[in-house]
Amino acid sequence: MSTYQFNPLNPSFDTHAQNSTDDRKMIGTHTPGYPVFRSTGDILDPISIPGNSKNAVVDPTQYLREFNYGHVSQYSNGTNLREFTLVASDSEIKEVSPGVFYNVWTYNGTIPGPTIRATEGDKIKINFINNGSKPHSIHTHGIHPSEMDGVFDMIGSKGKFTYEFTAEPYGVYPYHCHMTPLEEHITHGLYGVMIIDPKTPRPQADEMVMVMNGYDTDFDTENNFYTVNGIPYFYMHNPIEINKNEPVRVYLVNMLEFDPINNFHLHANMFNYYPSGTSQTPVELNDIVTMSQGERGILEFKYKFPGNYMFHAHKTEFAEKGWMGVFNVVESSQHNDEDLRNNIADNLDNISVPKDQSFFKADSSQDGKDIGLENNKIAYNYSSNKVSNNSLHTNQQHANNPNGVISSYQNSTNSS
Repeated sequence: MSTYQFNPLNPSFDTHAQNSTDDRKMIGTHTPGYPVFRSTGDILDPISIPGNSKNAVVDPTQYLREFNYGHVSQYSNGTNLREFTLVASDSEIKEVSPGVFYNVWTYNGTIPGPTIRATEGDKIKINFINNGSKPHSIHTHGIHPSEMDGVFDMIGSKGKFTYEFTAEPYGVYPYHCHMTPLEEHITHGLYGVMIIDPKTPRPQADEMVMVMNGYDTDFDTENNFYTVNGIPYFYMHNPIEINKNEPVRVYLVNMLEFDPINNFHLHANMFNYYPSGTSQTPVELNDIVTMSQGERGILEFKYKFPGNYMFHAHKTEFAEKGWMGVFNVVESSQHNDEDLRNNIADNLDNISVPKDQSFFKADSSQDGKDIGLENNKIAYNYSSNKVSNNSLHTNQQHANNPNGVISSYQNSTNSS
């Protein structure tokens, strides 16, 4: 992966000198002993980001294309039940930018939380565990019963609750904590993305998730940093590689608090836009989309020419405080289909597959209630074997995907 070593706001600036903190104001966080720097009025450009650092809020490279399809069992009527576990925490101190520490509240330890994915008509079961010191919940957008909405029943510290509902309609949705004050729980990081695929799969594409957010590190209800996928400027200095003439599909979600709008601008190209992803017919061809808090949509495009192309918020303040990135368009994939299939085969060699690969059938009379998943899990799974970013994704829908997390390109040589 190519990297940049320049400051896009001042190319002549010595980026390494930014490690100096002598002229910055240090202020406290919610947790004593972890100073942060007031960045309002200053431009902080984190050049070197240890993406896999245990101190970072997320690895944006991995998060971009990682989808959690859950642990799968099946009712006797053929309906899939997908089970997920989300654990809330509110006591971690993590680095949201070099030298800037923040009291993050997370689902499963990252901001954003994991991208959960299902197919329309699947039963979804989310086992929620609140390991935080404050009451929390999970509110998913979409259609479900009131008692599964995560609004009226807060889960106290060390409490547990199971949310169960049918995945409908297809589209892209945010999920987040709905405890008041809502802005505090969201701005600290308790949010993620849920994708519900249509029963008829969308065309294959290189799929990625982008969550637009911000950090109010000095608690004055004004954001000091703006990001896509958790770390300011990350994709400026770690460009996203995509293939020329191959379709790209971006699931874009705005979870920014304190600012009424956010937006996404694509350089030197246009995208088809599908608001909320609830239709397979685009509403417009554009190079910029503006969203209010909680809005989301799907962007589809492909680049005709190789090179580096920026994408960023088309609001100067947001861009200058971290919401910028680059697509690195390459002539062709560095791995042909045979290499990709071999890569998947190498992953499968590490998985113990029982001779009996049939589903353990769940009792359909339970109608989506707890069916004892420990005794009804699919007989083989990938839960501890993540397929690498260069592995072939042959079916976007994954309607019968074995258990676990998939992190991959969805490759296609077809044009659209």
